[in-house]
Amino acid sequence: MKKFVGLFAAGLATVALTACNEENKTADAAKAPQAADQGTVHLYTWTEYVPEGLLEEFTKQTGIKVVVSSLESNETMYAKLKIQGKDGGYDVIAPSNYFVSKMGREGMLMELDHSKLPVISELNKDWLDKPYDKGNKYSLPQLLGAPGIAFNTNDYQGDKFTSWGDLWNPEYKGKVQLLDDAREVFNIALLKLGQDPNTKDPAVIKAAYEELLKLRPNVLSFSSDNPANSFISGEVSVGQLWNGSVRIAKKEQAPVNMVFPKEGPVLWVDTLAIPSNAKNPDGAHKLINYLLSAPVSEKLTLEIGYPTSNVKALEKLPKEITEDPAIYPTSEVLQKSQWQDDVGDAIELYEKYYQELKAAK
Repeated sequence: MKKFVGLFAAGLATVALTACNEENKTADAAKAPQAADQGTVHLYTWTEYVPEGLLEEFTKQTGIKVVVSSLESNETMYAKLKIQGKDGGYDVIAPSNYFVSKMGREGMLMELDHSKLPVISELNKDWLDKPYDKGNKYSLPQLLGAPGIAFNTNDYQGDKFTSWGDLWNPEYKGKVQLLDDAREVFNIALLKLGQDPNTKDPAVIKAAYEELLKLRPNVLSFSSDNPANSFISGEVSVGQLWNGSVRIAKKEQAPVNMVFPKEGPVLWVDTLAIPSNAKNPDGAHKLINYLLSAPVSEKLTLEIGYPTSNVKALEKLPKEITEDPAIYPTSEVLQKSQWQDDVGDAIELYEKYYQELKAAK
């Protein structure tokens, strides 16, 4: 689940120190192991991605115990792996796609042995071989995230929202919720301006910031921690949501729907990968193969709503999920979408402007 917590704004050193302190304080399973244990695999993933009962069958099948640590954000994960160095011990991690490209370039990921991953044949080919990881050298896709414009169906109709620019309409003054994520927020302004959402150009990023300042009077709140809740409670009736969040709202019978604007969403994928310092790579391959299998993928999408990469699981999922264009983007939407990618050091500029935006009135 894509979360950005502004860590780069404070500097990687601060993040690393914080991560290190947390590791030192933690004496339970969340602490990275220091010795290899071939009967154990250490999984570092988003809490929502391991619902109760998901891993027991894997242990029955393989005899391998899975120790799960909760992934708070991509930035924290990156920092923890950096400070662990060769003494690390996570065997499987779940970076979002734009961190796969970053970590791959920096030698932090192990090359996958595709011969040990027969589940690849079940994965949606449209999700494979993407620019962030050509040939899926380091990662395999698990779940797809797509942000759109969500709205309360008691207040609005979907045809009212055709462009990201519609959120700038003065009639929404003080009514809009945005995701609390620098890149997600800048994406909508960059797309509105016809610019590349992965731009590293300081002038273009500044122009997007200035455009967002025009939107600021409309913004009631920023939320990425269970952002569907404010729609479910009725606190907000229009704004950004992820497709999985829409599924959560609909499960609660909330009057919520979502559309993808004509500019398309900027997609992200949470993946499964193996750190270069993994102690049990053989067990890691087995766990990845299991987590991406049809039965497990079906269960996970039913639980949290995000589209699965496994096409066999897709065939078994209820139509209320697979035929809901707010949850499963149509092929037309996917064709005009772009993939979020790493922007290198430019992330600090994004975050600087983002904090200024949030502080603005």
